[in-house]
Amino acid sequence: MSVVAAVRILAVVIVLAVVVVVLIPRLAGLGKPSASVPAPDWAPPVAAVAPTPAATVTSAGIVARVDPTWAAAAAAATGISDRAVLAYAGAALLKQSDDPECRLSWTTLAAIGKAESGNGTHDGSVVGPDGTVSPPIYGVALNGGGVALIPDSDGGAIDQDAAADRAVGPMQLIPQTWRNWHTDGNGDGVQDPQNIDDAVVATSNYLCRASSGLDTESGWRAAIAAYNSAPSYLAKVATFAVRYNRLIAAAG
Repeated sequence: MSVVAAVRILAVVIVLAVVVVVLIPRLAGLGKPSASVPAPDWAPPVAAVAPTPAATVTSAGIVARVDPTWAAAAAAATGISDRAVLAYAGAALLKQSDDPECRLSWTTLAAIGKAESGNGTHDGSVVGPDGTVSPPIYGVALNGGGVALIPDSDGGAIDQDAAADRAVGPMQLIPQTWRNWHTDGNGDGVQDPQNIDDAVVATSNYLCRASSGLDTESGWRAAIAAYNSAPSYLAKVATFAVRYNRLIAAAG
């Protein structure tokens, strides 16, 4: 073999080595995070993303508290449905007037809704014009099989399961929690955990009873831990809340 041929073969080998070591792993990683980024463990203060209230409140439902133009822009920025944004923002505005010490942000409610049901879209569900999700959303049976053990407490009246309790609706409230915090958020005279207005107001009442000063780290962490004590859950909710805050700030 001539020296020239040997040099050419060596050059080809070097090129192939570069492809294997450098290029192929980069191609394989397309669409994946380049590095593991630690999740935030609390959401930033509410002031940066406060919802804009409606000029006038025209009905008893919480959505009437929210400026619809602001809600449409927030939905476009975050990818949350317009109807769900109205529920989260309406509940936050309600708390601003009813319990100003709580300082609950709408993006915290949205982050919980995202973690619990994809903001009302779990398994193909859709939030309807009146706020009710269809089809209804039910969690897994809490029968102790790799999940918490919560024996049936409602005879299946709320969760359609007479053997064990299940979390229900877009905010995944267990029957006992719903019975304690049930409310009518859309003003239709019906209290329904499958309605996002009703469920989000119940959630906001629960959070603000569990803690206050949710624009501080200690207050925020205490409220989320009361809803679900798992550290992984807190990290998940914080990640979504931070994301929504940043998307709103960037769009604003």
